[in-house]
Amino acid sequence: MPLTCRGRVRGQEPSRGDVDDALGKFSLTLIDSLDTLVVLNKTKEFEDAVRKVLRDVNLDNDVVVSVFETNIRVLGGLLGGHSLAIMLKEKGEHMQWYNDELLQMAKQLGYKLLPAFNTTSGLPYPRINLKFGIRKPEARTGTETDTCTACAGTLILEFAALSRFTGATIFEEYARKALDFLWEKRQRSSNLVGVTINIHTGDWVRKDSGVGAGIDSYYEYLLKAYVLLGDDSFLERFNTHYDAIMRYISQPPLLLDVHIHKPMLNARTWMDALLAFFPGLQVLKGDIRPAIETHEMLYQVIKKHNFLPEAFTTDFRVHWAQHPLRPEFAESTYFLYKATGDPYYLEVGKTLIENLNKYARVPCGFAAMKDVRTGSHEDRMDSFFLAEMFKYLYLLFADKEDIIFDIEDYIFTTEAHLLPLWLSTTNQSISKKNTTSEYTELDDSNFDWTCPNTQILFPNDPLYAQSIREPLKNVVDKSCPRGIIRVEESFRSGAKPPLRARDFMATNPEHLEILKKMGVSLIHLKDGRVQLVQHAIQAASSIDAEDGLRFMQEMIELSSQQQKEQQLPPRAVQIVSHPFFGRVVLTAGPAQFGLDLSKHKETRGFVASSKPYNGCSELTNPEAVMGKIALIQRGQCMFAEKARNIQNAGAIGGIVIDDNEGSSSDTAPLFQMAGDGKDTDDIKIPMLFLFSKEGSIILDAIREYEEVEVLLSDKAKDRDPEMENEEQPSSENDSQNQSAEQISSSSQEVDLVDQESSEENSLNSHPESLSPADMDNAASISPSEQTSNPTENHETTNLNGECTDLDNQLQEQSETEEDSNPNVSWGKKVQPIDSILADWNEDIEAFEMMEKDEL
Repeated sequence: MPLTCRGRVRGQEPSRGDVDDALGKFSLTLIDSLDTLVVLNKTKEFEDAVRKVLRDVNLDNDVVVSVFETNIRVLGGLLGGHSLAIMLKEKGEHMQWYNDELLQMAKQLGYKLLPAFNTTSGLPYPRINLKFGIRKPEARTGTETDTCTACAGTLILEFAALSRFTGATIFEEYARKALDFLWEKRQRSSNLVGVTINIHTGDWVRKDSGVGAGIDSYYEYLLKAYVLLGDDSFLERFNTHYDAIMRYISQPPLLLDVHIHKPMLNARTWMDALLAFFPGLQVLKGDIRPAIETHEMLYQVIKKHNFLPEAFTTDFRVHWAQHPLRPEFAESTYFLYKATGDPYYLEVGKTLIENLNKYARVPCGFAAMKDVRTGSHEDRMDSFFLAEMFKYLYLLFADKEDIIFDIEDYIFTTEAHLLPLWLSTTNQSISKKNTTSEYTELDDSNFDWTCPNTQILFPNDPLYAQSIREPLKNVVDKSCPRGIIRVEESFRSGAKPPLRARDFMATNPEHLEILKKMGVSLIHLKDGRVQLVQHAIQAASSIDAEDGLRFMQEMIELSSQQQKEQQLPPRAVQIVSHPFFGRVVLTAGPAQFGLDLSKHKETRGFVASSKPYNGCSELTNPEAVMGKIALIQRGQCMFAEKARNIQNAGAIGGIVIDDNEGSSSDTAPLFQMAGDGKDTDDIKIPMLFLFSKEGSIILDAIREYEEVEVLLSDKAKDRDPEMENEEQPSSENDSQNQSAEQISSSSQEVDLVDQESSEENSLNSHPESLSPADMDNAASISPSEQTSNPTENHETTNLNGECTDLDNQLQEQSETEEDSNPNVSWGKKVQPIDSILADWNEDIEAFEMMEKDEL
């Protein structure tokens, strides 16, 4: 937790949902970064870290963890650490005391994961209790029915390596059985696999297919299992899938999800950040041209937003704005540089490093971006940042003599852990040929059963890559909205659709009958909304089912257009005074009145508390707020009235702080402050809204430093280089605890407003219907799709005639904000900033040392 400068311990911090399943109280980051230390030639630190793991880490915890995450991060980390420990021991200088202790821990963990495979299909349960296993009352897990394809198909490298290292064949057998089952369940006509599968029946739950979240590492492990284990069947399977990917999913430079049964039909109009690994896999496979094309497109998106958003649309707008410092793009950059020798990719790597240092670096690490548009932070630095990002960036710039071992003797797991290739000839007890599988005959000569070799398959010529990149260098800036291309084409070439979304009326019996024929049913929700759900199997025919799918996608697009007409993006409050100097960026809600920060220059000034706090009457301290940004407490009157009162007192801006103690943008949709139903053109100053947690950061800073200067803007600004030279650590306690599983929430269940929202935040504001009696006219904003359910599997749409929010989303209605306690304080006194700074001394020294070094 780089903002609050402490480790995240499961159970001691507020739950973030599924993303916490990676935490098992087993020193995750320490284990995940073991082999990174050796790559960086930090052998002494590696030896110390191994001793700490052996001394302190306990794997027998009563904690429910993700089988997938525990495998790739912890089991992979232990095996990668063991691989390099025995390498160092053989060199005779370090680790002479080592006696396979990490391998024994890995074996212990492997046995703890095996009960997850106790299913009729051989596919593992998605979660397991480290202490109690599966399905026992005390285990609190084992009732799940679905898992993602990547979750079940990303086990073979670690489990096979464990078997080869120890001689215990059971691990490799179980992982192979899971892979075999997924292969048998592929859609035979398209040779694609879905995102989610039932672990008991083998039925596909989500039938969309791509190379991003939910499937990505399944394809990666098929190819790498062939490289590591030498089993031809894995290469045959990969080549079969790869042919289907290039036939249906690849639309250079884009990679768009399709339906496994209708692969010519796009399943969505956006891409997620996890697919950035795919160009690197294509390099390993030897297919260099599409790798260069897709990588260049992703780089253009990064140059536009500084980081790769979690999801972005086909016309390169932000779909999900957060960025948890994912390493996949750096991984592909490294492999492309190795393949082409083109120094262009060194420049790409330099850009990545500069952006990390400029926008993500904080005194206690590197903070994830909560919103790439505003530059706000999240109190989160996942273990994969040190395990993968540091490793790939270092290797990108390292010369051969900078690495103390031959990196070509190892293969990278999906978590960038290193497994030695000599395992292919060790403890072979598994039949190498799966005689029950059938493979598609492929003509492409690029599918020869050989390990791709960069010196043979393509020239080590920088001009080769440049010639492919050149047509794509402006693809992002000059792009036009693409829409659902294939759907529109099919409309033009086929019969007229029976019902268009723009014509639909929920009260029209004829329309309802058409929907029924298309397999679309209506569900009336308790809150008055109508939900549309499509079940293709209930359609009268396959043609009707396809019409239903088109209708649902049209409805989604229509909803997105309606939404964009009403929404405003989040804003940023950046603390620029000493000792923060722009490092603290708070996510703020906008106002529908006052100065529009997206069209005018940002507002900068010192902050001052208004009296009265609520700002509902003429201020009694106008001299205190004159020429400053006024802080006001929410409640007791309308936002517009507060704005007028502080404007009359001479304030140059206003920040409204929520009076609901403990509220946070981490857990609640952001506010958009609405007007009072009257003409608000008289309000000329910018107004922003902060939840209690974010507001308390400013209030605490005032108590400590008295003079606090902030910047109100539509996006965080670059830090002042002069300030950087004088920089001291900040007491930032910004946003945290946000789930990262949105990327897996690409379900076909869609709320009309939120799902397929292409860039900004969804609103629920109807100021025209408010009465003068209404107080704090607020509209709730939720980061696009951040609260969608990753397990839903039907394509649904909510209809309300107006914008609506997700069912499980907090809804802030425009209601009377009568303050039951008008004397409420600005917030409880928290730990003084000086005390926090004192706790940071060691981290600050390390931070200053890092400033002098290069990655």
